[in-house]
Amino acid sequence: MQKASDRAYESIRAMILSGELAAGERLSEEALAESCGVSRTPVRDALRRLEAELLVRRNESQRSFVADWSLSDVADAFELRAMVESYAAGRAAERMDDKTLVKLKACNSAIYDAISRKVPDISAFLDHNREFHAIILAVADSRRLTALLGTLIEQPLVRRTAQHYGAEALHRSYSEHEDLLAAFARRDRPWAESVMAGHIRRAFHAYADAHRGMSSVDRKAA
Repeated sequence: MQKASDRAYESIRAMILSGELAAGERLSEEALAESCGVSRTPVRDALRRLEAELLVRRNESQRSFVADWSLSDVADAFELRAMVESYAAGRAAERMDDKTLVKLKACNSAIYDAISRKVPDISAFLDHNREFHAIILAVADSRRLTALLGTLIEQPLVRRTAQHYGAEALHRSYSEHEDLLAAFARRDRPWAESVMAGHIRRAFHAYADAHRGMSSVDRKAA
């Protein structure tokens, strides 16, 4: 049976990542306990874990808030992710098997279907993109890499910002995945590392462009 603190952690984390709990919003332990169906102690434990993941911040009076990442914060995360995930892709290339390659190809095909619709299905794109990278990480077979990337891949603004991605950025992501698949098929570690590093850097610039555009819209709305 799942521990109460784990249930609270997963529930609160999901609400932050989906945007249900907005950046800068104060987190009430009492309200979260009621929402998660647990007592306040598991919620406190969950908030400490989320603070370690930089999804929650605590002020001087020990009140908790949803972290509000600046573009500089996001840039740091993407830079670290490019280094760590390119290394993971290299390990995966050396350990790749045909069965996993088929799974990756099917996942990228699902991404193509999601982004090729008249109105791209961003939720499906994000879900399959997350699965694609998770499969690579699993093949890399390193608990330390998994722990490191757990705090870098998921940012609370990604889902909101992805709504502003253009068709070109979405299709470029799919094409870069195709390049990764080609490198994996040849078990070519340097090629896989190079493609993944470029993939993450390109994703950051797409994120930054969308973020700046979104900030401009927010200022006009204000």
